[in-house]
Amino acid sequence: MEGSGFGDLFGDPDELQRRLAEFADQMQGQQRLAWADNAIKLAVDMTVAAVQRINLQGNAEAQAEQIRTVIAHVFPEAVALVREARSGLQ
Repeated sequence: MEGSGFGDLFGDPDELQRRLAEFADQMQGQQRLAWADNAIKLAVDMTVAAVQRINLQGNAEAQAEQIRTVIAHVFPEAVALVREARSGLQ
């Protein structure tokens, strides 16, 4: 193939392979970061949506208890999403 000029066009095959591997690593890193961002956003959105759906009733103390109860159910799932996102970045 070198007689056809392809060797000159692409340069050193080992260098090309190294650069392609670096590019693939960068793309994987960007995908992991995007997934982590999406997981964290989902955790926040899920928590906000759950709190917004509460039909608060009673005095301030009763309302605070209602919010705490909802957060106690949603928070473990949100933490799991964030934990998975963080482990995907390492």
